Amino acid sequence: MKNKYKLAFLSLISVSALSVFGASQVSADDSNIYNYQDFNQTVSNTAEPTGEGTLRIGYAMDTPFEGTLNWAFYTLGTDSTILNYFDESVFTFDENRQATNDGAMEYDMDLDNNTVTFTVKEGVKWHDGEPLTIEDYVYSYEIIGHPEYMGVRGTSPGFTLIEGYNEYRAGEADEISGIEIVDDLTAVFTYTELSPSLTSGGFWFYAMPKHYYEGIDITDMASAPETRERPIGIGPYMVDSITPGEAVIMKKFEDYWRGEPQLDGIDLVVTPTSTIANELANGNFHMTTGFPTTQYPDVADMEGVEWLASIEPVYDYIGFKYGEWDDENGRVDYKPEEMKMGDKDLRLAMWHAIDNVAVGERFYNGLRLPATTLIPPSHADYHNADIETPTYDPDEANRILDEAGYVDVDGDGFRETPDGEPLEINFASMSGGDISEPLANYYIQSWRAVGLNVGLINGRLIEYNAFYDMLGNDDPDIDIFLAGWSIGTDVDQNALFAADAPYNFIRYESEEQTELLRLGSSAEALDIDVRIQAYNDWQELMAEEVVIIPTLYRAGVYPISTDVVNYSVEYGYNEDYLLYRLGLSE
Repeated sequence: MKNKYKLAFLSLISVSALSVFGASQVSADDSNIYNYQDFNQTVSNTAEPTGEGTLRIGYAMDTPFEGTLNWAFYTLGTDSTILNYFDESVFTFDENRQATNDGAMEYDMDLDNNTVTFTVKEGVKWHDGEPLTIEDYVYSYEIIGHPEYMGVRGTSPGFTLIEGYNEYRAGEADEISGIEIVDDLTAVFTYTELSPSLTSGGFWFYAMPKHYYEGIDITDMASAPETRERPIGIGPYMVDSITPGEAVIMKKFEDYWRGEPQLDGIDLVVTPTSTIANELANGNFHMTTGFPTTQYPDVADMEGVEWLASIEPVYDYIGFKYGEWDDENGRVDYKPEEMKMGDKDLRLAMWHAIDNVAVGERFYNGLRLPATTLIPPSHADYHNADIETPTYDPDEANRILDEAGYVDVDGDGFRETPDGEPLEINFASMSGGDISEPLANYYIQSWRAVGLNVGLINGRLIEYNAFYDMLGNDDPDIDIFLAGWSIGTDVDQNALFAADAPYNFIRYESEEQTELLRLGSSAEALDIDVRIQAYNDWQELMAEEVVIIPTLYRAGVYPISTDVVNYSVEYGYNEDYLLYRLGLSE
C-alpha cells in the first residue's frame, strides 16, 4: 500500500499562559497558517529510478528507539516505523481500507460456513532464504494467543472469533481448533461469526518465521537477538546492522518476491528534532520521519526539497485515569468513585477550559486541527462530524465547577473538592520536541485559570519510553495525561477501549460501550450502515460522558528530496508506489 513506508504530533491565548512560556513561542501571523489540503501527496519527480544508491532517512526523535523489532511483540510506534521497511504486511489495502489479494497472501471468505481460506503466494521468501509458508502465518496466531505470551495483542475480534482461540489462550487447549493447515501454502480458519473487521484490519497482517524462533521460549522472544539484533522479514530490504536505539542499516533483498528493489539500501538514523532541518538542508538525508510540523514555516522554502502533506489517522488527547489493570483477570478494574477524575462535571469543565483551535494554529501553524471525536477524519465514512462537543468557554468551565461544588475554601486560589478536601491533579506529559514543555504549560495554565491546581508529575516532562511504562503499569501518581493514538486500517476500537484490552490505559468500562464495540465488530455490522451507526453512537457516548478529551487531529508534512521517485503519502494500494519501487533519479 502507498503508506506502508510513509515516514511514521490562539486565536487567543490567556495572558497567564503567555507569561509562562513567552509570546514568541506561540505567535504565528496569518501568513504562517497552513492548510494540508494545499500540498501535494505524491512527489513531482516522474523520472525512472536508477536502481542504485542508498536512501538516507532521518528519524526525528529525541530519545532512542526501543528496538523490539517483531510485529507480535513491539509496543511503540517508533519500532513499527522501522519494521515497515523490512517486514511488510502479507496483505495490502485499497483506498477504502479493505484487504485486497495483491499482497503475499490471498484470502477467500465463505459466508455460508464462516470460514476464510488463506493462501500464500509461491516465491515469497524470508531474508534468510527460507520460503514463507502458511505455517509461518498460523504461527503468529499461536504465539500471540499462547497463555505465556507477554505482549498486548490478541484481544481483537480478528483473534477471539476464531473457533477454539479463547480456549487456547486460556490454556485449556493445546491448539486452536478453528485453524486447519491444508498444505504448505493453504490454511482454513473457521470463525464463530464473520466480522466486518476481518477484511478491514481484523486479519493479522504479519507472518512470523517459525524456523527462526525454533527453540526460543515464548517469554524470551521479545528480548531475543532474533528480535533485537538480527530480525528478519519478507520485505524488499533486509537488516544489515543495528546500532541499538540509534540506527538501522538495511540492504537490498535480491530475492524479494515482487521484483528487484530499486535501491542498494536504506540507512535510517535517529536524529534530534532540534537538528533534523539542518541535516536535511545539508543534504545528509533524502527524507525524514516524524518531521516536527512546528519547524515547517522556517524551512518551507528549503532548496532541493519538495513538501508533501496528508491528514493522518491519529488524534491527540487528554486521558483520565478511572482505575487499574487487573492482571489476574486480564481486564480493567474500573473504579471511578475512587479516582480524582471520576466526576464527569470536573472533566467537562477541563474540556471547556482549553482552546484547541488556538493550539492548532499557534503551536502548529494550522497543521494540527481541533479534534472533536475519537475517530479522525482520515476515516471519512466513520468520522461523525455532526457531534457537538464542548468548545473553549472558561466562563462555562467556572460555572460548571461552582455548581458541582468545587470551590476555593481556603482562599489560596485553587478549588477544593465538593467534600472540602485539597484537589491536586497530577499531569503526565512527554518530553521531546521544542514545544512539548510550552504546550504542557499552556494546558496547565488554562486549567489553573479556572481554579484547578494542575501540575506536572515531579515538575517535569517524562521521557517517551518511561511515559508509556508508567501508563501501562498504572503509576499511582498519574491522574491525567497527554498522549496520542493512531487508528489502524480498521476502525474497530476494541484494542484501545475494550475492558480486556491492555492498551485501555484510562481503564474505562461501561455496559453501553461494551455493547457498541461488540455491535461494531459483529456479523450484523457486515451491513455497512449498521457498522457506521454503531461507531457514530460510540463517538457520541464517549463525548457525552467526557471519557477522554480529544484535542488535535494531525496533518503530517513530509520533506522529500527532489531526486526521490515513486513516493506518495496518499492512502491505498498502488503498485507504482510500493516500497520496492522507491528509488533515486539521476
